[in-house]
Amino acid sequence: MAIKLYNTLTRKKEIFEPIEAGKVKMYVCGPTVYNYIHIGNARPAIVFDTIRRYLEYREYEVQFVSNFTDVDDKLIKAAKELGTDVSSVAERFIGAYFEDVASLGCKTADIHPRVTENMDSIIEFIDKLIEKGYAYEAEGDVYYKTRSFGEYGKLSHQSIDDLRSGARIEVGEKKKDSLDFVLWKAAKEGEISWDSPWGRGRPGWHIECSAMAKKYLGDTIDIHAGGQDLTFPHHENEIAQTEALTEKPFAKYWIHNGYININNEKMSKSLGNFVLVHDIVKHHDPQVLRFFMLSVHYRHPINYSDELLESTRNAFDRLKTSYTNLKHRVESSTNLTSNNEEWTRKINEFREQFVKEMDDDFNTANAISILFELSKLANYYLQEKNTAEVVIQAFVEAFDELAEILGLSFKQTELLDEEIEIMIQQRIQARKDRNFALSDEIRDKLKEMNIILEDTPQGIRWKRG
Repeated sequence: MAIKLYNTLTRKKEIFEPIEAGKVKMYVCGPTVYNYIHIGNARPAIVFDTIRRYLEYREYEVQFVSNFTDVDDKLIKAAKELGTDVSSVAERFIGAYFEDVASLGCKTADIHPRVTENMDSIIEFIDKLIEKGYAYEAEGDVYYKTRSFGEYGKLSHQSIDDLRSGARIEVGEKKKDSLDFVLWKAAKEGEISWDSPWGRGRPGWHIECSAMAKKYLGDTIDIHAGGQDLTFPHHENEIAQTEALTEKPFAKYWIHNGYININNEKMSKSLGNFVLVHDIVKHHDPQVLRFFMLSVHYRHPINYSDELLESTRNAFDRLKTSYTNLKHRVESSTNLTSNNEEWTRKINEFREQFVKEMDDDFNTANAISILFELSKLANYYLQEKNTAEVVIQAFVEAFDELAEILGLSFKQTELLDEEIEIMIQQRIQARKDRNFALSDEIRDKLKEMNIILEDTPQGIRWKRG
C-alpha cells in the first residue's frame, strides 16, 4: 500500500513518491533557543518524529535535518536580561531542548545545524540573490524583492495584491516595497555580528533555513515541515528566496501541524497562557504528553488542559496494564492451545489496520484506536482458561512494534532506590503543602511501579510488591 499525505502546497492528499526511490530528505524548522520550549514547540517535535519513525518503519532511508536558531532579537534580549552573551544563552537552551524532547521520546536529528555555524553559507546565498537581481543592499541591510518572484503566495494561497493591502513600510525602514523582507540586518551598537560584503551584521530569520536546507539536503528536498504558524510568512519566504536562487522546486511536499489551544484559548505569550514542557514533565509522565499529542490528527487543532492530560493518562495506563498483564502471563502459559493460528491471524489483522491508518496521512488518532482494539482482544484472550506462550508473545511483539512507531513504550520503568526515596519526600512535602493532587499522583505512580508504602512510627517505609 502507498502512503498518502496532505500537501499544504496543493491543498490535497497525494501519494508519497520521494525524489529518489527508498530515500527521504526531510527538513523540520527547529526552535529559537532563547528559553525552554513550550507545548507549542513540543507538538511539531513529536509529530514529525513520529512521521520520521513511520517512514523508517516502511523501510525508507530518512535523512532528517532540524535547525537551531541560535542568534536573533529574542536571544539578544535574553542575553541582556540574564547578564550573559548570546552564545551562552543558546548553549543553555539547546541543552534544555535535547533534555526535554528526549523525555518526550523524540530521536535526535541526523544533523542539527546552527545559524552561527553556517554564516558563510548564508552570506553566499544572499550574495547570489543580489547577483541575480532578487535582492538589494540598503545602508548595510539587505532585502529580498518580493515582487520579483512571480509565484509568491503559492504556499499560503494568497495573492500578492491581497498581501500588499495589509503591508506597510515602518518609519526608518530602508526597503523599497512594503512586501520586501530582510535577508541581512546591519549591526547595532554592542550587538553580536559578523563580517559580510555589506558590513557587519547578522542574518534575517527566513534566510537561515533556506541556506541550511540547501547545504545539508540539496536544492530540492522531499519534505519540509513545521507548525501551521510558519506557513506564512516564513515558509512562503523560504520558497521565494530558494527557488529564485536554484530555479528548482524547493520541496516536493509541505507538511504543517495544527495549532494548540490552552484551556480553549489560543496559546499566546501576551495572554500569559503558554506552558513550558520543562514544567509539565516535572508533574506528568512525558510519555503521557506524547500520547496526548498523538491522540489528535496532526493537522487538527488540539486543546490542552490539566484535566485532558489526566484523562489521557488514564487511557494510556489502560494500555500499559494490558501490556503488563501479557508480560506476566508469559511464564505461566503453555503451547497446548489448539487455535493458536487463529489468534495470531487476528493480531496480524490489527497490525495491518494500524499500517492502513498511518498510510492515510499519518493518522495517529485512528492508529491509537487500533491499539485499544488490540488491547481489548488481549484482555479477552487472557480470560481463556489455557493460554499459549506463542500467542502471548505475538501480542507483546505487536504492542512493542506499533508502540515503537509512535515513540511510546508500555514497559514498566524500574526505579532506583534513590529515586523512590526522592519521590516519597516529594509526596511528604506535597501533603504538607496541601497539594493533594500531586501527592496522589506520586502515590499512584509508585503503585504502578509495584512500590508499596507503609506508615510506621518511624515514618513512611517502602518495599517492592
